Amino acid sequence: MKIKHITDIFFDLDHTLWDFDKNSELTFDKIFKMNNLDIHLGDFLEVYVPKNLAYWKLYRENKIDKESLRFARLNDVFTDLNMHVEPSMINKLSEDYIEYLSSFDHLLEGTLEILDYLKPKYRLHIITNGFQEVQKRKMESSNILHYFDTVTDSEMVGVKKPNPKIFGYAFNLSKANPNNSIMIGDNYEADILGALDYGFDAICYNYHNETLDESIKQVSNLLDLKAFF
Repeated sequence: MKIKHITDIFFDLDHTLWDFDKNSELTFDKIFKMNNLDIHLGDFLEVYVPKNLAYWKLYRENKIDKESLRFARLNDVFTDLNMHVEPSMINKLSEDYIEYLSSFDHLLEGTLEILDYLKPKYRLHIITNGFQEVQKRKMESSNILHYFDTVTDSEMVGVKKPNPKIFGYAFNLSKANPNNSIMIGDNYEADILGALDYGFDAICYNYHNETLDESIKQVSNLLDLKAFF
């Protein structure tokens, strides 16, 4: 089961190492209170979480831009909850969310242990579709930036995973060889198929409990990666 000849491991960040859902929930709780909005957090998140994933898919596919993503995902939720929130407040919430999201530092279970386990043996890297101004701050606040030799984000490249250009950029930056590299991420389309289509190996951290083809390497806990390395 051990994967041989690997020298470089590329990780996704959100939903793979950084606990996006928990940190996002804490951020919304903070900014709703800051802006004196009486919103039941549980009801909001129940609608927001799937909408956010759907809008990120549109963003990955270049069907919407960053500003549209940030506004529409909130506007749609308020509409579905039959809440009238002024566009100016939605824009402020969007800005506050980006401002405070990286101030929370929760990592997914096993993140530090698996990074400590892998770091002495492999070169570690990040490839993320997240916003450039936020992703580095997330890694700094959660104290994991130092584990990684390189960080590639989609705004550096102008395209998002699974576009092959972002993987090409990451390999050029890291000087890694695809034949000796592997991608670990939660998103089947962006991380797993993106890596496999580019020509290097991948392991799905099945955070979303999806049913995957048996040919896809997968783990349900980050510490299960030890079986491969």
